[in-house]
Formats: sequence, C-alpha cells, structure tokens
Amino acid sequence: MTIKAQLFITCLAEQFFPDVLKRMVGLLERLGVQVEFPEEQTCCGQPFFNSGYRNQARELAVKWLKVFGRTDGFIVSPSGSCVDTVRHHFPELFPPGSAEHRQAEDAAARTFEFTQFLVHQLKVTDVGARFPRKVTYHSSCHLLRGLSAREEPKALLRAVQGLVLVPLPGEETCCGFGGSFSVIYPEVSKSMMESKVRAIESTGADVVAVCDAGCIMNIAGGLRQAGSSIRAMHLIEILTAGREAS
Repeated sequence: MTIKAQLFITCLAEQFFPDVLKRMVGLLERLGVQVEFPEEQTCCGQPFFNSGYRNQARELAVKWLKVFGRTDGFIVSPSGSCVDTVRHHFPELFPPGSAEHRQAEDAAARTFEFTQFLVHQLKVTDVGARFPRKVTYHSSCHLLRGLSAREEPKALLRAVQGLVLVPLPGEETCCGFGGSFSVIYPEVSKSMMESKVRAIESTGADVVAVCDAGCIMNIAGGLRQAGSSIRAMHLIEILTAGREAS
C-alpha cells in the first residue's frame, strides 16, 4: 500500500530554507512515500494567532483548509510550530459542529511534524545516514511543548552512522526567537539567545541540530555574532548529508 504525504512547506522554510524542503522530499521518496505538493497553500496564520488576532488567523486558516481539505493522505511539515497550530489551534477557531470545525479536525488528525511522521507513522529511525561529527540538539518550544516530541529527533540522530550525540545543557530552554516575541521584546530575546549560544559552545559540538526554521535562524545568527565555528543545521540536513538534495 502506497503511503501518500502532502507537503506543508511553511513560510520560513520556503523563503529561507528551500534546500531543506528538497532534501525532505528526497528522503521521504527514498523511504517509499509518495509526496505531493498543494501549490495553492499559504501561511497557516500562526503569527496572527500567537499575537491574538484570531479573526485574521481564521481567514488564513479557512484558505489553508480549503487547499489541504481537497487532498488525501498525511500532511507532513518540517516545522513543529506550524504543525502545532494546525493540530491544536485550528479547531479552536471555528464553532463546534460547523463544517469548518469538522474540516479542521480532519486536517489536524492528518498533520504530522517530520520527525514524528518518520518515527511513529513510518516506524523508521535509521534512514541510512552517515554524519561523522559531534552533534548537540536544541529542542524547539512548539515541537516539545505543543507536540510532545522529546525523543523522536534524538532517536533519529542516534541512528546516524558516525554521529556522536552530546547533551546540551538547558536543551529544553527557549532560544529566544518565539516569532513575534523576538520583535516585541528584542532585549529579552537577545539575552535568551546569548545564553543558548553559551550552552551550545560548552558542549564542544561541531553542529547543533534544530527542527524549526525560526530557531535555526536565531541560533545561527547568535553563533555568528559570537564568532563560533559551530554550525546550526536542520535535522533533515544531517539525515541527508552526502546525498543529493533533489
């Protein structure tokens, strides 16, 4: 039986990390998944929702559901924050019993963050990757607290040949990005980011693995400012290192 997955690309990944998306598609196809891309998809509305603008978030949710509601199979995304929005907040935006609420609940049940999809739906942890580096892992907030994905990313990393996974002090502490939080409270965000960078540097790792685009941008910027040689990478980049992106 063919497993079908609709690719939910997210705004930050599309704009800043298209190579991660290409690598994600290549890996899924190598694992036997038929990947489809709904071209009319737009932002899920998470920035509006998190800022309290529910009417605007609802408008974008309706558009998102109209596109993905016409699809079948799983909906897979490389972003815990966006998946958390669809899984837990879309149904809140519509009255129980309404057609929109039923559509939101259907989409929520089909939508998975990438690492959870691999581990729980495909039952895969070893994807045949090789990455002979010392790696530490930052647990992004929505992936951890919204989706309860604490072990899935690390299970995938532990299965990578040659990779040495080293613990990160304060692994589950926010990096300070938080979407609009970093814009509204820049000084607090900067302090949190600098604390996270110091923790990463203390591990002696070559790479810090992250599963959300916003956290990668924030941590990578902090590492550059600190003059660190440590590289921030999306976990998908590690799982596909040495392979063609497409």
